[in-house]
Amino acid sequence: MSVNSKFVFKSIANINWQIRIIILIILLLSLLISGFAFWSLTILQKESLITNNRFCKDLGTLFAYNILNFIDNNNEQQLLSFIEEIYISTSSIRYILFFKLDGSLFFSLPVYKNNVQDILQLHQALFKLETEKFLFNTPLLNHNNLFNDNITNVVLPLNKNGVHIGSLDLGISSNPTYVSTSLFISKMSIVIFISIWALVLLFAIFHFFILAKPIGQLIYVIECIGLGDFTKRLNISSYSYWHDLVISFNGMIDKLQYYEKQHINRLILEKNKLESIASIISDGIILVDLDLRVLFINRIARKSFNCLNSDMIGHNLTNCLPLYIIESLLPILNNLIKLTYLDSLNYSYEELVINIDYDSKKNYRFLLSVLIDNHSKILIGIAIIIQDISREVKLNKAKNQFISNVSHELRTPLCNIGSFLETLLDYSDSLNDKQQKHFLTIANNETQRLSRLVNDILDLSRLESNFKYDLSSINLINLLNYILNTSYIIASKHNIKLILEVDPNIICVRGHESSFVQIISNLLSNAIKFTNDYGQIIIRVYSVISLPMNSFLLNNKKLVKLIRVEIIDEGIGIDNIEQKIIFDRFVRIEDNIHTLQGTGLGLSIVKNILRKYDTDIFLDSYVFVGTILWFDLFQI
Repeated sequence: MSVNSKFVFKSIANINWQIRIIILIILLLSLLISGFAFWSLTILQKESLITNNRFCKDLGTLFAYNILNFIDNNNEQQLLSFIEEIYISTSSIRYILFFKLDGSLFFSLPVYKNNVQDILQLHQALFKLETEKFLFNTPLLNHNNLFNDNITNVVLPLNKNGVHIGSLDLGISSNPTYVSTSLFISKMSIVIFISIWALVLLFAIFHFFILAKPIGQLIYVIECIGLGDFTKRLNISSYSYWHDLVISFNGMIDKLQYYEKQHINRLILEKNKLESIASIISDGIILVDLDLRVLFINRIARKSFNCLNSDMIGHNLTNCLPLYIIESLLPILNNLIKLTYLDSLNYSYEELVINIDYDSKKNYRFLLSVLIDNHSKILIGIAIIIQDISREVKLNKAKNQFISNVSHELRTPLCNIGSFLETLLDYSDSLNDKQQKHFLTIANNETQRLSRLVNDILDLSRLESNFKYDLSSINLINLLNYILNTSYIIASKHNIKLILEVDPNIICVRGHESSFVQIISNLLSNAIKFTNDYGQIIIRVYSVISLPMNSFLLNNKKLVKLIRVEIIDEGIGIDNIEQKIIFDRFVRIEDNIHTLQGTGLGLSIVKNILRKYDTDIFLDSYVFVGTILWFDLFQI
C-alpha cells in the first residue's frame, strides 16, 4: 500500500467533528438548492397546466358550439362530416366521443376496439365525480395516460335552448411544453443535486492531488524524522507550488541529520571513554536502569561471571545472573529505589558479600549505588560494583589462623619457660645440679623457639619491603653440605634418608649466603616435617641451559648458565587447590593424623627471598606420592 493510500485511509478514519459538520452543511445546502429549484419549476409547471387547461376548454367549447349549429339544422350527415374533418385536420385531438342523453355512445372517432372501454369507464368515473359542475354547463377536465400519451380528457355538456341533449368527450394531447416542463423539473432537480456533489467531489479530488497527496508525503517524512530516520526527503516536483518551502524543509532535514550525526559521534566518543575507563578498572561494573535492564557491563564483570556477555545489553538483570545471586540482590535493589524516591537528596548505597562459586571458594563484594541526574535530581539507574575479595577472605582466614597459631606457639614456650623457672626458684634447694641443668636447658630451647618465631615474622616483613640483597658469588656445594649436616640429626630421628646429588662442574652461583641458607633450611625442614618415617629426601643440583644475560648486573656479552636446585620428598603431597595458595602468608598444610607445628611463613619467606634473587620457586606435587620444589640460580 502506497504512502498516499495510507494517508487517505488514515484521514478518513480520523475525520473529526469539524469535517463532519462541513459535510452536513454541504448536504443541507445541496438539498436546499435542489428544493428551491424544484419549487420554482413546479410553479412554472402549474402555470403551464392552467394554460393547457384553458386551451382545452376553449377548444372544446368552440367545437361544441359548431356541433350544436349542425344539430339545429337536423343534418346528421353534415355533422358527422364536420366532426371527421375536425379530427383529421387537428392533430392534437386524439379522439372524439358523442354520448346521447341516456349516456349511450352515439359515435366515436377513431374506433378503438381495445381502448374504447377504457374511455367509457373514464367518462363514467369523471361524470360521477363532478356531476354538480356538469349540471351547471361547466366542462370537466381530467388528465390520463392513454394511447401511450398524456391525454387531457374534456367532457362538454351539449344544451340546446336550455335542454340537455347529450355530451361530447374530446381527448386532446397535452401541450408539449407542459410535458417537457414536467420532465425538465424532475431532471433539473436531479442535475442540480448531482452537480453540487460533483463540484464537492471535484474539489475533494483537487484537494487530494494538489494538497492531500503532498501533505501525506510531508506527514510521512515528518514521522520518519520523528523516528530518527533523516534519509527521507521531499520530492520537489511534487511541490511545484511550494518550491521554496520544500527546499527549506529539505535543508532543515540536512541540518538535523548533521546535528544528529555530530551528537551520535559525541555520544560514541563519551561511551568509548567510559568503556575505556571502565575496562581498566580492576572491579566489575554493571549499570542497570529503573526496570533493571542492563545498560553496561565491563570486561571484569564478564570475566567474573561466565553467564554475562555483551549480548546481555538491554536484557533484564534477572535473566543474566544466577538465581541465588538475584535472590540476594533484588531486595536490596528494591530497597535502594524506594529509599531514593522517598529522599532524593540521600544518595544511598548498599554492600553485600556473596559466595559465587562454592567449589573454587570465590567471594565477591557487591557495592550497589544509585545514579542521580545532576540537573533533575531524579533517579536514573543503579550501579553495581563487583569486587573479587576471594584473596582478601583467604588472607583474613590465614591471618586468623596465624594469630591462633602464633598465640599457641607463643603460649606453649612461655608457659614452659615460666613453669621451669618457677620450679627452679621454688625448689632450688631440693633439686640437684643435673635436674637444674635439665630445666635450664629446656627453658633455653623454648627461648630459642620463641626467637625463631619472632625472627620469621621480622624476616617476612623485611622481605616484603624494598630491601635488596647484595648478591655475589657463593659456594653452593659447601653451603648445601653445611645445611645437610645441621638437618641430619632431625632427619635421623624419623629414619629419613637425606641424599645430595650435585653436578661436579657446579661450584659457585650468584646469591646471598645467609639468605640462601635460610631458603634451603626452610625447604628441607618442610620436607622432613611432611615425609613419613623411613622415607628419603633428595637435594639435586644440575645445569639447565645457557642464555645471554642482560638484566642481572652482568656483562651482556656473556653466556650465563642456569643452575637448578630441586628438593624432592616422599611426603603427604599437596592437592591442586592448596598448591595455589601454598606460598601465601600464614598458610599451613595439615596431614590426616595430626596438626603439624609451624607459623605458615616458611614458604612465603622463601618465595620473597628468591624474588630478591630475580627468580622464582615452582612446585609439582601429588597427594600421598610426594612433592618437588625447585628454583633456578645463575652460575658464576
